[in-house]
Amino acid sequence: QVQLVESGGGSVQAGGSLRLSCATSAYTYSRYCMGWFRQAPGKEREGVAGIYIGGGSTYYADSVKGRFTISQDNAKNTLNLQMNSLKPEDTAMYYCAADPKMWPLCDFKRSAKFGYWGRGTQVTVSS
Repeated sequence: QVQLVESGGGSVQAGGSLRLSCATSAYTYSRYCMGWFRQAPGKEREGVAGIYIGGGSTYYADSVKGRFTISQDNAKNTLNLQMNSLKPEDTAMYYCAADPKMWPLCDFKRSAKFGYWGRGTQVTVSS
């Protein structure tokens, strides 16, 4: 069983920054897919960033490229998402997700393929 707990959400003005963290027990696996998804009211959940744990490659949605950075902290067993130059359209509930079975075919565009999820953390960006 993989446990995921997000933190770091909050409210910020456009152009500001936030750093999300996801504490995970998934590090018991040596290789797995891990990512950040978001869901705004009335919209489908979308993948914004992902990382191949054990491989190092990353994925970013076009809407966040150049602004968001995903990273892992092995010492703290956390996955981080640094979000800079935030826009009002980034407002959403952000979820951390992991799946060891999908590796190495991590599909960060399909949330349904991830088997483990955190409860989410809210990010609100005001204009």
